[in-house]
Amino acid sequence: MTANIRDVAERAGVSVGTVSNVLNHREKVSPDAVRRVREAIDALGYVRNDAARQLRVGRSSTVGLVVLDVRNPFFTDLARGAESEAARHGLSVILGNSDEDVQREAGYLDLFEEQRVRGILISPYREVGPHLRRLRERGTPTVLVDRRNEDEQFSSVSVDDELGGWLAADHLITTGRRRILFTGGPFDIRQIIDRRAGAQRAVDGADGVSFETVPTPAASVADGRATGEEIAARAAEERPDAVFAANDLIAMGVLQGLARHGIRVPEEIAIIGFDDIDFAAAAVVPLSSVRQPSQLMGETALRILLSEIADPDSDAQQVVFEPELIVRASTAPAA
Repeated sequence: MTANIRDVAERAGVSVGTVSNVLNHREKVSPDAVRRVREAIDALGYVRNDAARQLRVGRSSTVGLVVLDVRNPFFTDLARGAESEAARHGLSVILGNSDEDVQREAGYLDLFEEQRVRGILISPYREVGPHLRRLRERGTPTVLVDRRNEDEQFSSVSVDDELGGWLAADHLITTGRRRILFTGGPFDIRQIIDRRAGAQRAVDGADGVSFETVPTPAASVADGRATGEEIAARAAEERPDAVFAANDLIAMGVLQGLARHGIRVPEEIAIIGFDDIDFAAAAVVPLSSVRQPSQLMGETALRILLSEIADPDSDAQQVVFEPELIVRASTAPAA
């Protein structure tokens, strides 16, 4: 049978209130009482029911974080940033992976509300919907990460994805590429749309440059590999001379697909990705990429969330970081 706080009090010869003070306000209890309570806890194997305590006081020591795809190291680094900042304030982060599914996203939001989390960080799959708005209206502070809220009703921390797309395509054009292919998806993710739009803007501003799009079902290595295979199956004169992948996972997949058919990168086709995850630099051909400050984004989002918890009536904050072009071997200038 599981020991409870009354069992601890009886064994230590103190009141239930004294046990509670040892657990929560040790400075109010004499050293002798603390010793006896700790010995009783160890002997009985008592574990405090923190969830019940949080329900009683109406506040939790946890923050919920929902990301689009936990397989993507960008979101892992973002979570690390949020977690490190939360730890500095005595909070823990519970991670939920929506896996680009609106129903799973809604399930995590409901779970976090039931758990009375202190607040929520979320990278929403689609646009901000009524579910998220109702959650905040019921008193759960919410900050968007890796997504800007267009109507500025929610605070958000994001990167300028359109600028990032422009940087990637402009770099390819500058290195002499004239047939650019963009690959990524799904296209109901705002970040994918914006990155493609930025690339299109760079192409529109250049002479004699073509631009095509190959959508993918998801933003994974497997989907990138399928794009690489599709490109390799074309006649040589119908292939692009550069690929801009919506993220680094897709870019690595494209590299694998092309390499399997002996197509040389960057001599025949240049490749650039987005996010600059650690694996990008470690690829067989080190990948150029557009860097996002992932950990800093997580830290910043957590700090904004804490400010909204402290002052629920504060104005929404919109923090937009500028992306950075990282050039490696995969986009060496065309001969």
